[in-house]
Amino acid sequence: MQNRLPCSYFLLTFTVPESLRSLIRSHQKKAYAAMFKASSEALNKLARDKRFIGADQLGFFGVLHTWGRVLQYHPHIHFVVPGGGLSPDHDKWLPSKPDFLVHVKALSPIFRAKFRDALAQAGLLSLVDPTVWQKDWVVHSEAVGNGIWTLRYLSRYVFRVAISNSRIISAHDHQVTFRYREVHGKRWKRMTLDAMEFIRRFLQHVLPDGFMKIRHYGFLSPNAKTPIQKIRELICLLYEVIQHLVKPYKPPESSPMICSHCGGRLVRQAFLHAFPLPAG
Repeated sequence: MQNRLPCSYFLLTFTVPESLRSLIRSHQKKAYAAMFKASSEALNKLARDKRFIGADQLGFFGVLHTWGRVLQYHPHIHFVVPGGGLSPDHDKWLPSKPDFLVHVKALSPIFRAKFRDALAQAGLLSLVDPTVWQKDWVVHSEAVGNGIWTLRYLSRYVFRVAISNSRIISAHDHQVTFRYREVHGKRWKRMTLDAMEFIRRFLQHVLPDGFMKIRHYGFLSPNAKTPIQKIRELICLLYEVIQHLVKPYKPPESSPMICSHCGGRLVRQAFLHAFPLPAG
């Protein structure tokens, strides 16, 4: 939380086709590493494109998530990304649009190609059905405001296992019953599985020994040369410059700004520039 920057944030999710899941589950350490490598490199490559950000370096972190609501195997990576990056000389902050980071239709094929290269380097490419490289892959990008809610959401995957004890309703007669919510659903539902099937589903989410499920990149990595405080100052400086360049808007007296909710007249008070966010 203390490293949050005064800018917009994005949540990017990289998934792989279902036909690759059995391969990934059988070679978790190499395949998960390939997912991290391919997704982070794809994001960095597209962010350097001047049509989007043109930044030499982004700063973001990723969390590996492997389970769905009913413990099915669904490996994917969530990235939390500040909306902008550093210029080539690392002396300027280059912001993205508040509601748009990069184009996912361009990001998806780059991720697919880099994942294929990573599997080849890991010696796993020959085990893949070649038709998977002809399919459209899914990458999702969402603007998430200042990022606080997203950080709290992802924290549940960082420190918890695939299912908590509170969701298990009963375990007897070689059967386990637990509750779950469907995606975008609010009501709790129940599912009963054979005990061995429940154990199988649970154990497939146990990560390889020593594997790091959280990874930091760019100016958020532990080895970053640019301090986070300097980046925060660069962002604030950018907004200070905008404040002086943008002329105050003065609406014509004949057409005052009206609030669409209460119907009252709106009065422009001041230009609000960026400022460091409090910790916590």
